[in-house]
This record gives sequence, C-alpha cells and structure tokens, in this order.
Amino acid sequence: MTQYGFYFDSTRCTGCRTCEMACKDYNDLPATYAFRRVYDYEGGDWTDNGDGTFTPTTFAYHVSTACNHCAAPACVANCPQGALDKDPDTGLVLHDDEKCIGCATCVNSCPYEVPVVDTELMKSRKCDGCSARLAEDKQPICVEACPLRALEFGDIDELRAAHPEAVDGIAPLAAPDATTPSVAILACPAAKEPGDITGTIANPKEVANA
Repeated sequence: MTQYGFYFDSTRCTGCRTCEMACKDYNDLPATYAFRRVYDYEGGDWTDNGDGTFTPTTFAYHVSTACNHCAAPACVANCPQGALDKDPDTGLVLHDDEKCIGCATCVNSCPYEVPVVDTELMKSRKCDGCSARLAEDKQPICVEACPLRALEFGDIDELRAAHPEAVDGIAPLAAPDATTPSVAILACPAAKEPGDITGTIANPKEVANA
C-alpha cells in the first residue's frame, strides 16, 4: 500500500497562515476549528555575562500541521463505530459520516489533537488529505496555496528519500513513537525535539480546536 504524507520545511515557513486559510475556505469550515493549524513555538532566556553584555538563548519558529495520516493511527484503533479507516490505496485516514456518532473518542485518542467534533453536526471532522482533489490529480489545497512552498505532499517514502535530512517530529508536536506519523519535517536551526519543555505555544487559543 502506498502511504501518502506531508513534507514540511520549517526553514521556509513564516507563519503567514495561508495554508490554514486556504484549507478553511476550501472545506467551508467555521471559525471555531481548523483542519490545518500553525503553531507559534517560542522560548529561551538570556545570560548576564557580568560585563554589561548578555548572551541570548531565545528562539521562535512556526509549525504547520494537519492530520499526519499515521501508519498506526490511534483514532482508527479506538473508534467504537469503525468510522475511521485507512484508505487501502493512499494510506490516508478517512472518516465515514454515516458511521460517526460524535462520541469524541478519536478526539481524545489522537496525540496530535487533530479530529474535532462539530457541535452542530455532532460528527467528528478532520483533514482527509484533500482526497477529492487527489482524485483529480491535484495537490492538497494547503500545499498549492503556500507562497513559500514550505509544504509538499506525496508518497511519504519518496518524500523522505528526497529530503534525507528530514525528521519525523519537532516541538510542540507529540513524540512520533506511538502512531508513526506519515510526515517528514526539515527542522529549522531553532527547532526543538518533541517533548521539549523549554518553550511554549505562543498562540494556544488560535490552535485549540474548540
């Protein structure tokens, strides 16, 4: 089975949110949640050198993320209705509205906080990798919209081969061990490893799907 996934170049991302806005517009999403989100992660301090100078350790960078279409997705494993499954041709994690009862088990299972329950529809919703666009030989709308070309999409093995320096996670994303996300990330020099506690999410209300 081919496994599709995203490549994200954090050295190019300026946090402009064009990817997020394009996704919201294409999927006609309300203001209360998003399928693709951009985290602002920052932190650090400074050291007094005792001679009137200071050495800074401050850092800041952006992380654009959507569903990681994991190889071992916790949402699929835990959904009591079988409303989530991996597509046999693309490996994308797809959602079946007919089966979904809006119980939020997927929301609570995903370490990346990707699925969200639409309180009007009472159905779980999430990124499907723009599967309808893929069927038309188009790229996901977020990839097409990025003005800095910080996003790529395709066979994750091919993306990793094309970008051998990429890693499978940076802070503030969760550690990749449990679900094996189908992502490849080029870490900027300031990037911290998953689990880092030296920084903080500077835009928590913006990225909260609620």
